[in-house]
Amino acid sequence: MGLKPTVAFNHLGCEKNRVDTEHMLGLLVQAGYQVDANEELADYVVVNTCSFIEAAREESVRTLVELAAAQKKVVITGCLAQHFQHELLEEIPEAVALVGTGDYNRIVEVIERAEAGERVKLVSPEPTYIADETVPRYRTTASSVAYLRVAEGCDYRCAFCIIPHLRGNQRSRTIESIVAEAHQLAAEGVQELVLISQITTNYGLDIYGKPRLAELLRALGEVNVPWVRMHYAYPTGLTPEVIAAIRETPNVLPYLDLPLQHSHPEVLRAMNRPWQGQVNDDVIHRIKDALPEAVLRTTFIVGFPGETEAHFEHLLAFVERHRFDHVGVFSFSAEEGTPAYDLPNQVPQAERDRRRETLMLAQQPIAWEHNRAHIGRVVDVLIEQENPATGMAIGRSIRFAPEVDGLVYVTGAAPLNQIVPVTITAADTYDLFGEVIPVVSEPAPALSLAH
Repeated sequence: MGLKPTVAFNHLGCEKNRVDTEHMLGLLVQAGYQVDANEELADYVVVNTCSFIEAAREESVRTLVELAAAQKKVVITGCLAQHFQHELLEEIPEAVALVGTGDYNRIVEVIERAEAGERVKLVSPEPTYIADETVPRYRTTASSVAYLRVAEGCDYRCAFCIIPHLRGNQRSRTIESIVAEAHQLAAEGVQELVLISQITTNYGLDIYGKPRLAELLRALGEVNVPWVRMHYAYPTGLTPEVIAAIRETPNVLPYLDLPLQHSHPEVLRAMNRPWQGQVNDDVIHRIKDALPEAVLRTTFIVGFPGETEAHFEHLLAFVERHRFDHVGVFSFSAEEGTPAYDLPNQVPQAERDRRRETLMLAQQPIAWEHNRAHIGRVVDVLIEQENPATGMAIGRSIRFAPEVDGLVYVTGAAPLNQIVPVTITAADTYDLFGEVIPVVSEPAPALSLAH
């Protein structure tokens, strides 16, 4: 029997998509397929696409067209496949298969059927699948970091968001399943787990009848991983119980990713955000009072239909007042199939871009001030890259989440994939610079010659 074909992956999109990619890799490797990073050498290229906003779709389509022009056998998976399941195979004749967001677990079957000459389409109308700890996984992140998906899908229907259409309704894994995978990852040497889902603070609502994030965090406190970081902590879910679990569980970092999207209640109502008027000064003060050391990251959308200059000024003042550690800003993208697509009072693209740049410029001195405050401090840094030629290593402190925040550039002996103490010596708007504190060995006790 001949060798099975070689498969390469082209990963696009968010970290949730990355986990899907890692499971597909794991399933193919387990089934005896060869996996190669070089697309030119591969028999098949699986493109795990993103379709969240227009720019992501353009990148996905551009990648597919380039691979088709190179006459590669393309397997289209992910959100673009789910979104345009009726058009893609027709528009990209070189594609041999189309696989939806709830069907990636059948990737081995897909390749087998493609090898037999079939043009495969596997797209469930409503995704319901979520992988657990029993599904093989071939990680593509730095060996010290792993994303740990606690749930998939979303029950909210925000006016601008197409995610429920692409990913289905929320479906959580059990606490036992998540903790079992966390132990597996710890055994592989992972130093940081990043909890992800669409709404992490709603974790467990669908299977337990109420959110169980606090219990999950405390259970992960028993796992031998130094850092547990949480993404997508929606403000209504930061209950006193969750705050207490963060404060009392030593390996759970006081890092809160709050996707607020706006500050003005009229805009939040138009967005159909589930908490609407609750995004205000009080919710931020409550978090800061309960977790004084908390690192706050948030994202905002500017230029939503009907956003006036007064609404934008309200948001600008909100950001300047609360001085978040990290802020991401997106200009509104009108997504077909969402309620916001054809709302009246659309803001011109040039004005959306202006507002985005204005808000980002307002945040820069705030971010710089936060970073400068760490000069002279000793912070723990997880080393992820090293360059022996320069004697410099690159890592992250607890203030910086992977891929979205800044980095710490370190001089001195810094072992890869380990957390080391670093004295911060300089800072710029986004990054820190420091020196490793050398480990001083205890002198050996003197030998006694006395009898």
